[in-house]
Amino acid sequence: MTTAVVTPAPPLTPPLTPGKTPSRAGYAVILALIGIGWGSTQPLGKIAASTGHQPFGLIFWQLVVCIAVLGVLTLARGKRLPLHRKALEFYVVVAFLGTLIPNYTFYLSVARLPAGIMSIIIATIPLIAFPIALALRMDRFSLRRMIGILLGLSGVLLIALPQASLPDRAMVAFLPIAMIGPLFYAMENTYVAARGTQGMDAIQAMFGASIAGLIFCTPVMIAMGHWFPMPLKPGLAEWALIGSSALHGLLYASFVWLAAKAGSVFASQSAYFTTASGIVWAMILLGERFSPWVWAAAAVMLCGLVLVSPRERDAAKS
Repeated sequence: MTTAVVTPAPPLTPPLTPGKTPSRAGYAVILALIGIGWGSTQPLGKIAASTGHQPFGLIFWQLVVCIAVLGVLTLARGKRLPLHRKALEFYVVVAFLGTLIPNYTFYLSVARLPAGIMSIIIATIPLIAFPIALALRMDRFSLRRMIGILLGLSGVLLIALPQASLPDRAMVAFLPIAMIGPLFYAMENTYVAARGTQGMDAIQAMFGASIAGLIFCTPVMIAMGHWFPMPLKPGLAEWALIGSSALHGLLYASFVWLAAKAGSVFASQSAYFTTASGIVWAMILLGERFSPWVWAAAAVMLCGLVLVSPRERDAAKS
């Protein structure tokens, strides 16, 4: 689950214990660390999928780790998990839009595409979310942001069309599958922006959504034969899965705290660090190297993200 990296749904209740307020420079450091940490989850996900474990088996253990991390954070703050009808509806919708479907397509595609490419593709979430919001009349037309969408589309085409962009041209077939994840994340962001979190803070909301995801994932995993036992002595792939899942829970908590303290527009800028660091992490952890076409795609995509992301004054008007 990476939705909150790009378009958080304000207002949010700070999930962490309040303390001394950092300076603006301190917030910027925290922002960079969150983005850098989240960027590492793309290559870690590829490592987790490298042993041939099937998607719903990976999702099952990912949810188990997220439930443990978010559950501890919820209990440590003396919170309870709401179980009223609207909260249960929220958990189910977010579980499908934000975890089960996009993570299934993520693990299918990341096993076959370079992790750096996946880090570029994840930047399309706000590019997709804006036209959805326009269609639902939740946002106003902006020429600047439409240009950003066109730049983002150009970035995807720079990966898909040139013969030398990918190590193997057969990988192109998995680009549409990889794009399903950002589509569903954008739909989830739109749902949360429209319906809110039903009075819950984001940690409670994602804790409940993770439990709902586990409930739905388990029978599908068993029926499809995707189950695998977690070894008592986990190997590299299992540690990558555990690490990326735990990182997500901790970084999500930190992100929501930052959004509450410094504003959701400021916090959403972690997306730039997530995309850029994801490429760097892929080079460090996996030894990936990219063609000039891919570097051009990354640059164009980030430019599009800059144009699509709302400015502080725009957010204040909405």
